[in-house]
Amino acid sequence: MIRHRGPISGIAALPDTYVATAGYDNQVILWNAADKRPLARSQHDHLANQVTFSPDGKFLVTSSSDYTARLWSLPDLKLLAVLADHEDDVEMSVFHPSQPLIATASRDHRVRVYGFDGALRTTFEGHTADVISVVWAGDDEIVSSSDDGTIKRWSLASGSMVADIDLGGVETDTVALASNGTVYAGNDDGEIVIVTADGTSTRPAHDAGIKRLVYNGARELLVSLSYDRTLRVWDTAAGLAPVASSSLPSDVWPRSCAFLDDTTLVFATFGSSYATYRIEDEKWDLRGVEPTQGANAVITHQDTTLTIGDAGILWQDGAERARTGSLCNFLTPVGDRVVTGGQMGTVFDAFTGDVLHQHRSPLNCGAAFVRDGRPHVVVGTYTGEGLVFSLTEAGEFRHEATLPLHSNAVKGVAVAGDVIFSVCADAEAAWFSTGTLTEVARVPEAHDRIANGCVGFADGEFASISRDLKLRIWTGTEAEVLDTPHDHSIKSVSASTDGRFIATGAYNGLVAVYDREAAAWTTVLRPTTAGISSLHYDAAERCFLASSYDGDVHRITPGQA
Repeated sequence: MIRHRGPISGIAALPDTYVATAGYDNQVILWNAADKRPLARSQHDHLANQVTFSPDGKFLVTSSSDYTARLWSLPDLKLLAVLADHEDDVEMSVFHPSQPLIATASRDHRVRVYGFDGALRTTFEGHTADVISVVWAGDDEIVSSSDDGTIKRWSLASGSMVADIDLGGVETDTVALASNGTVYAGNDDGEIVIVTADGTSTRPAHDAGIKRLVYNGARELLVSLSYDRTLRVWDTAAGLAPVASSSLPSDVWPRSCAFLDDTTLVFATFGSSYATYRIEDEKWDLRGVEPTQGANAVITHQDTTLTIGDAGILWQDGAERARTGSLCNFLTPVGDRVVTGGQMGTVFDAFTGDVLHQHRSPLNCGAAFVRDGRPHVVVGTYTGEGLVFSLTEAGEFRHEATLPLHSNAVKGVAVAGDVIFSVCADAEAAWFSTGTLTEVARVPEAHDRIANGCVGFADGEFASISRDLKLRIWTGTEAEVLDTPHDHSIKSVSASTDGRFIATGAYNGLVAVYDREAAAWTTVLRPTTAGISSLHYDAAERCFLASSYDGDVHRITPGQA
């Protein structure tokens, strides 16, 4: 049966005809829009990020973390060309409005233009960080947005940049172009930036970063999706007047949506199929969206193995234990509890599914520590806070403090000794005291790219990993920077109890273990083609557990060939 086995990260629609989805299971699926029946399936070698229909409805282009974009025929999804000159993930690809050309946006900081034969026509350089979004502005110009906090315009005819718009350094994930040439951009401060020939203005729109903007020319509507878990529809003809607003169901991922017709939107989800939403009556339809098996976290706890993932189901030694009703990203033991949380911004008791706390943005990670003789946990959020909770003698889970860890998403948090260490999507690292809950130190450019995770050692040191493919071992605020065997972004890191072995896991399924005594990478293997979502050291078995986006857990023993 054709269905997604991992989160759907990208979605596109050919009005009233087809819907196409791209997923973290590497799959691209074409659906019949009338009845959500799957028609065809194709595959990338790595995560499929986004998908787009050609204006004439004859082709599909997909963007992937395998460093390629791919052109497919419709409706058979026959591969026609591989656009393969990228040096990092391809986040978005779009068709020229009338010519056989495709523009791509990549995390290698470049915008490229290809012909339908797969030949590279032009490379635009000038962004200083990952390029996330791109759109054609007429026959000649391309507009791109980047994590460098700028929007740039490029001319195909001249092969050069023709405009550089500074957005104050605020990361901007998404741009949309209106029929009259106005550029709308969504930034990490939850603002819609409006760029016209007369200048730039901003409109507060959400309580957290905007992840996707989608424009409908027929009705002059703009849709904004945010990590504050809301959808908003704006009338651009009336100066961004609100038209509709809705909280997102727990299964909907605010990463992508598309207009199926002038009144219906289709959405990416964390499930096996896509969701729909009718603007006129603000009605959601999630029929066919079934849970997937993707695992996002694994730990050992009281001689059992626990996993949790996209479906928000806690599995204990392979048997279902509890349901949270929301995708969850981490599992952290604190006292006699295990806490978890994820996309809904809710902190849950993993064993019961009970709600312990509600935050304004998604949750990414957690680390436990003891303060004043009581168990505590710090939870890292997508909006940069560290939420500190304690477990009282009476068993109450109490919010004690909110730490200003970062101004961007907290990607990893760890505790060693009396220090909380965290890393951020903007490459920053920070140190806070567990005793006073105050900042000790901060290194703004601790990594060369997005940092994805960290781990603490018993001696008070820390290690962190990043998209820059390096392993950093921190003593105070100084880091030893080590090359790794990885050639794709490193997602996760863990360490043995004694700190000798450090395991790293990448988005392409590669696991590598560094032996600090031997000063060498003694284990390098790829147990899965799915991404490694988390790593955990099983002290009893003296091995690392690697959870993956396909739902499996792999055992990695240091020294294993």
